[in-house]
Parts: sequence; structure tokens; C-alpha cells
Amino acid sequence: MEVDRVDGRTPNQLRPLSCSYKLLQRAHGSARWSQGDTTVIAAVYGPKAGTRKNENPEKSAIEVVWKPNFGQIGRDEKENEMAVKRTLQSIVLLTVNPNTTITVVLQVVNDDGGLLPCAINAACAALVDAGIPLKHLAVSICCGLTESESVILDPTKSEEQSLQAFTYLVFPNSFLSVLPGDPLSVKSDPLEHGVITSSTRGVMSVENYLFCVERGRSASAALSDFLRKSLQQKVPKNSS
Repeated sequence: MEVDRVDGRTPNQLRPLSCSYKLLQRAHGSARWSQGDTTVIAAVYGPKAGTRKNENPEKSAIEVVWKPNFGQIGRDEKENEMAVKRTLQSIVLLTVNPNTTITVVLQVVNDDGGLLPCAINAACAALVDAGIPLKHLAVSICCGLTESESVILDPTKSEEQSLQAFTYLVFPNSFLSVLPGDPLSVKSDPLEHGVITSSTRGVMSVENYLFCVERGRSASAALSDFLRKSLQQKVPKNSS
């Protein structure tokens, strides 16, 4: 079923994407990621020696700090911190730098929907900018279910508020593996068809959820292509 969207997009159409790197001089890596009018700046610090209590000293620890664009951090922000942390823990090669802590600070610049996926995309880009060794990259997208049970991708804030339910999905970038010393090396990915992270708000049937996953996986190809191109522009060409 076709859905009329205020901004004129089709149900499968993403908002314009933009990404820039090396924004913060004191951070080891940083990236600004925008999806439409939603923008998040991610800064990576570390790896720094030592981990907090109850962390495994044989691995790197991931710390995520969420900074809202206004007001105090609340339950939703804490949940976002945890979702980002668990996502990053699954893609970072934690055994390369044992007994260290990698801190990722996420500053919300503007929220016009799809905030958590935007933050995850920004964090992944900033990790690459910092040279953190990764198993693979990840891209995130929001899929919404309308009252008529139609699925729309990348909803705006106003669309999110009118949806029956929506889900944030994170998929592996199956075409790109980031290894130490070779940030654009190609390698097959065992998680090619998997879902790294899933967070749902509202109620939807299993059938509708699986449909969202299918649509989200298709959209992740466009996000992966954009991320790959932005990284290729970032990496200096070999003068030889």
C-alpha cells in the first residue's frame, strides 16, 4: 500500500545522507553523520590504558556517553547508550588492545527522527577515523509501521509520532572489513545476512517485524555504499 509522506518521499526512500571526518582536534577520531535533519557528532577517545571494575582485562572495554542537544540525560538516553555500546562491542576487535578503554561520546545536534540509527552510524564512522580495528562495519536504519500496517523507511520525527510501531535495526556491512593497517580491506563476513542489533518501540506482529527486517536489509545496501564511498574519500591515495 502506498503511503503519502509529508516530504514527498516514497516508502522505501531514505533521507539525504552526509558524513564528515576529523572534526575534533582533541579526539582520536570523530565524525558527523546526518540523515535529513537528524545530526549526531561522534568522538572516539582511546584506547586508553585500564578498564573499569568488572570489565574483562583481557579485552578492550567500550564506554558510550550520550549527550542530548538540550536537557538532562534520562531513561531513553541511557537505553540509547546501552544499545550503541552493545552494537560496538559486537564489531570492535576487543582482543587487539587488552586492558584498555575506548570511549565514544555522542553529541546530538538535532533530532528529526531516526536518532539512534544516526548515532550508531556516526559512531562506526568515528571508530574508523580513530583507527580502531574492527571485525566489520555496521549500518543502521529505522523502519516504521503505519496504522494501515504499511512499512516506511527512515521516518522523520513527526512520522515516528504517528506510527503504530517502529524498529531500529543494525546490519553488518558485508562488503567491507576494517583491519589494522588496511582500513578498506575486503573480506567475507559471516554475519552477512544477520541482524546485529534490534530495538522496537510499539507493538507489531512477527510477520510485520520480519517484513521490516527484509526492507531494512535492502536499505542497508544503500547505507553501506554511502559509508564505503565516504571512507574511500577519506583514505589518502597511494602516491606510488
